[in-house]
Amino acid sequence: MNFQKFEYFMAIVKHRNLTKASQELYISQPTLTKFLQKLEKELGGKLFRRNGNTYDLTFLGQRYFEYAQKALTLNQDWEKELKDMRSSFEGELNIAFPTMRSVCIIPQILPEFHKAHPGVRINIYEEGHSIQDSLLADGKLDFAIFSNWHPVPGLTYETLTPEEILLVLHSDHPLAAHAVQRESFRYPWLDLSLLADAPFILHFPDQNTGRAAEQLFEQYRIQPPVHFRSRNSQLCIQLASQGLGACFAPETYVRHTASVWPLQAFSVGNPPITDKLVLAYRQNSYLTTYAQDFIEIARNCLH
Repeated sequence: MNFQKFEYFMAIVKHRNLTKASQELYISQPTLTKFLQKLEKELGGKLFRRNGNTYDLTFLGQRYFEYAQKALTLNQDWEKELKDMRSSFEGELNIAFPTMRSVCIIPQILPEFHKAHPGVRINIYEEGHSIQDSLLADGKLDFAIFSNWHPVPGLTYETLTPEEILLVLHSDHPLAAHAVQRESFRYPWLDLSLLADAPFILHFPDQNTGRAAEQLFEQYRIQPPVHFRSRNSQLCIQLASQGLGACFAPETYVRHTASVWPLQAFSVGNPPITDKLVLAYRQNSYLTTYAQDFIEIARNCLH
């Protein structure tokens, strides 16, 4: 089976442009143009509708894309399994994270994993948009680690650890004195209604933490002023630690940032707002021995 043919086709689909696709493939644009003309002649129809320099899939192209994706994924699984059978000491893992998430997680996992598999190279990919869509679309990714909001078909999920969404205040915030210890809460609990008029630094509503903030405000029937919004959890925590407002952040971010910035973290809500830190991979994809070890080490390190 000619997998190069699928790779050329998939590059055009990815970039929707022959110039950019040829640059990724390290071939000339005329070579890629001739390839596409030959492929369409073999299949007896157009794979793309051309609009200026933009190439969009036709119905035939969409169907060919679906089979090309399956063929490439199957070939990648075979190559992984073959490499796994040949050697348990060398290999490669391609792991996707939401932007900035890897810095809170990989340093906890990598030392132990590298000790067990020193010959395995780890490639970290930070995705700015839907990480689950990226995992389904990119057959080179082995798995992704993120906070799960809702599962999507085609992926298998492994829970690494429950993760609480915490309230973060700067270290000298006067309301910290009102926090109390409560049963079943792992952090001091603070009544969020005390911050009804306090400025907040929030994530955007389409993010997990942003949705959690909306849930909490609705639960407490408050609408505090929002001075800043960001998609970057570390930035939100840093601004909160400097006294520019309160923020909400996932527990792993808070633990990582607390070693650098002076802050206090609190449980809020009743019950507390929790999420799951998950590792996801494509259903029925082959996981090498060292990939399975990575999942187990991640679960032990993060739990």
